[in-house]
Amino acid sequence: MAKIERLEDIQAWQTARELRKTVYRLTKTKPFASDFAPVDQIRRAAISVGSNIAEGFERGGNREFIQFLSHAKGSAGEIKDQLYCALDEAYVTQAQFDQTYQLAEGVSRLIGGFMTYLRKTEITGHKFDHGTPPANPKLKTQNLKP
Repeated sequence: MAKIERLEDIQAWQTARELRKTVYRLTKTKPFASDFAPVDQIRRAAISVGSNIAEGFERGGNREFIQFLSHAKGSAGEIKDQLYCALDEAYVTQAQFDQTYQLAEGVSRLIGGFMTYLRKTEITGHKFDHGTPPANPKLKTQNLKP
């Protein structure tokens, strides 16, 4: 089983990064780029997915991590809705919609699976230890892959 030692090892974060890059590429093209409100909204949601995974990872305990993962999952859902808006307004092609929607759906599934894993594991992170703090202050869940 692979170890999660740093943020970049988390598959959900890697996929969120790819989703963010895809959203930025889409929103730089005309006519999408000219409609500032939906561009801002979908970009902010795309930023939020990876940022919430990162912030939760750094918190030091599963309870907070799960809370931030939940926010990230919600932002992935927001991206899916914004993609429908872009499709309805002919800002994206069906192929662009499908590709980006699949990325959003994929990251949502990865986050959901990670949340399920963290809820079931007995390893809760150093914040919830009642004994001696671990030698390595990083999350204990880093030794396990979702």
